[in-house]
Amino acid sequence: MKIVGLLLAAGSATRFGSDKLLHLLPHGVPVAVQAARHLGKEIAPVIAVVSPRASELAALLQAEGCQVSVCPNAEEGMGASLACAVRAAGAADGYLVALADMPFVRPSSIVAVRDALATGAALAAPYWHARRGHPVGISGRFRAELEALGGDEGARKILAAHEGDLVKVPVGDPGVIRDIDRPADLAPPLVV
Repeated sequence: MKIVGLLLAAGSATRFGSDKLLHLLPHGVPVAVQAARHLGKEIAPVIAVVSPRASELAALLQAEGCQVSVCPNAEEGMGASLACAVRAAGAADGYLVALADMPFVRPSSIVAVRDALATGAALAAPYWHARRGHPVGISGRFRAELEALGGDEGARKILAAHEGDLVKVPVGDPGVIRDIDRPADLAPPLVV
């Protein structure tokens, strides 16, 4: 079964104040590189989508083994980036959509969502304490809908329209809901 990892790394990072995806984590690895490493450890190939102005990020992700695709209309938002990623990936049995500003997702959570897709789920997402997180698994049957996305909504409409098909994958991983939007988001999380 061909399941392709899609790493969305084309955001503008306006709330962070600088390029959050290149910001170094305490162990010296950039945020996006850490996200790419976790995804690439569990799935191949990984298509990383970047904006036209992200040549440094593109080089780093390519060095991690990602196939980099530049999204010319990335400024339109996550939907446009996801459509670019799916077009770059081509036909697949499924797509595992991960966000480059989520470096704390554990590989075990990626595996759990990937395995849900591999066993026939049309849609799959990790849930931590009843909150849906990332990465989100989307069956290849939604390819045309994904390629038609635009704006900043991502796949939210597809998930809402097919809510009954969503397999909720329980995980003990707060990283699935922890994205980096502001520098304060890098502080260690409270233990829940």
